[in-house]
Amino acid sequence: MITAISPIDGRYALKVAELTECFSEYALVRNRVRVEVLWLMALCAEKGIPECRVLTVDEQNLLISITENFTAAEAEKVKSIERTTNHDVKAVEYYLKQKIEGTSLEELSEFIHFACTSEDINNLSHALMLKDGLVSLLPYQQEIIDQLKTYSNNWKTVSMLARTHGQTASPTTIGKELSVFSDRLARQMQKTESVEILGKLNGAVGNYNAHLSAYPDVDWPSLAKGIIEDQLGLKQNPFTTQIEPHDYMAEMFDAISRFNTILIDFDRDIWTYISMAYFGQKTVKGEVGSSTMPHKVNPIDFENSEGNLGLANAIFGHLSAKLPISRLQRDLTDSTVLRNMGVGFGYSMIAYQSTMKGLGKLKLRNENLAADLDNAWEVMAEPIQTVMRKAGIEKPYEKLKDLTRGQEKITKEIIREFVKTLDLGEADKQRLLDMTPASYIGMAESIVDELN
Repeated sequence: MITAISPIDGRYALKVAELTECFSEYALVRNRVRVEVLWLMALCAEKGIPECRVLTVDEQNLLISITENFTAAEAEKVKSIERTTNHDVKAVEYYLKQKIEGTSLEELSEFIHFACTSEDINNLSHALMLKDGLVSLLPYQQEIIDQLKTYSNNWKTVSMLARTHGQTASPTTIGKELSVFSDRLARQMQKTESVEILGKLNGAVGNYNAHLSAYPDVDWPSLAKGIIEDQLGLKQNPFTTQIEPHDYMAEMFDAISRFNTILIDFDRDIWTYISMAYFGQKTVKGEVGSSTMPHKVNPIDFENSEGNLGLANAIFGHLSAKLPISRLQRDLTDSTVLRNMGVGFGYSMIAYQSTMKGLGKLKLRNENLAADLDNAWEVMAEPIQTVMRKAGIEKPYEKLKDLTRGQEKITKEIIREFVKTLDLGEADKQRLLDMTPASYIGMAESIVDELN
């Protein structure tokens, strides 16, 4: 939408369209309706509440149809009621009472929202939103991990000059370096998946006060658990104030943030490799890299990803820092903050798609990788001084330091002539003479095999 304030709802709307079913105002209202209906049906099924009688099959079907046929147009009806009530959850209660008006269910209308506080409905609705949001978000994370695993396997033998502190260092392989990222990302994705999404349905301060005042013999915790765990697939938290404390949300947002932080690290490394010409980028017909320099093929996808990941983490950082804090038994500061959960998910999803788009454009420049290695024979100082230590040669590190450190150019000839002067066993000497920067990659290949 060209007039949208947020780029999520404007420029990037199509990229995050699936999240509207998870985090929009419509999604929130839809989930509230579902929770209210399930609560009413559970009360009617409870033998200890005779006034809330057993429902007929037709009555059950009517209630179920309200949830299954709930559309954006129906949500607008709820919002219309809210303009009068100035209370979003009460509007849902009144909406449902209107839906059953004139039916046999009307006599049960006062059992809609029975003994509930608004937060009983809201916390479960937000939990369902997050549950749905992960269903949308996690496949994008997995897609990145899978692509990195594919590349790491394909390029596990492609030698690359490593750089520590930006300076030439012991060689590695493209595949091994990508495997590091795929493993890191997979670990954080698993952390996200393992977070238990919690819920409560225990009244105004978490003690079932109102519930017991009306029906002291009902096992209210079990009744609530049946909805939270059996119907909604969440985990009951019995230890709450008026609100579910939101600690699990902080755990989830922090885990996603860590994934995002690792992906920023990856985006920056790939950006750097492109600038070093280790990777080229496939061109797309019609695309322009610069408004004035026709030759440019910029790494814009990785830059776009990095920027959006930063925005996502800024949102998640505030959510995880703020949400577990609530004055006494509750304050309302979480309400407006929770409405921005989808913003963090949205920026993350945009970033993941950009990273994948960038990965799809990568092409190795083997000749540049090989030339860089052949121009860095100084890195052979490490294996040479290590073998000299094995042989008991005096001051091996210092001798290689004098030979290589700060020198303008260390060539293959300089290295090999030095090795020939060493008092080493024939096998060790020959191994060093045969070794090149391109072959000095240690166990890089087998490390990749271990990952895949």
